[in-house]
Amino acid sequence: MTSAAKGSPSPRLTRNQAMVYDALVSASGAMTAYQLLDALRAEGLNAPPQIYRALQRLTDIGLVHRLESTHAFVACQHGDGTGHDTAAFAICDDCGDVVELSDARLARDLRSLADGSGFTPHRASIELHGTCERCRPAND
Repeated sequence: MTSAAKGSPSPRLTRNQAMVYDALVSASGAMTAYQLLDALRAEGLNAPPQIYRALQRLTDIGLVHRLESTHAFVACQHGDGTGHDTAAFAICDDCGDVVELSDARLARDLRSLADGSGFTPHRASIELHGTCERCRPAND
């Protein structure tokens, strides 16, 4: 077993999990499982189940988030894998950049809204699609 990437949290990761996590940390945006497979093939990851198992474990421990709308994955930008069962993402439709937004008030408001309807959420993910500052035209 190996530990997580440099500067990352302490969970012990398998070699495959560490490689997938490192690839996501280094990525300029979200990556699909097949993009990860292509990127890690030379490292010995040759089968989709290897990638999916690693992604499942990384998601379970909070180091990776799945973007539902794009079926892609990003490394948690908080780096600790804890304390945020509610995540929001700003996804640039032009360049693919993804920023994880964290706001305790939003999480609290969503829990309150769900509680008011008799629903108990286990996790929440909000995805905002638009244009990032870099891609937005100067005259916008």
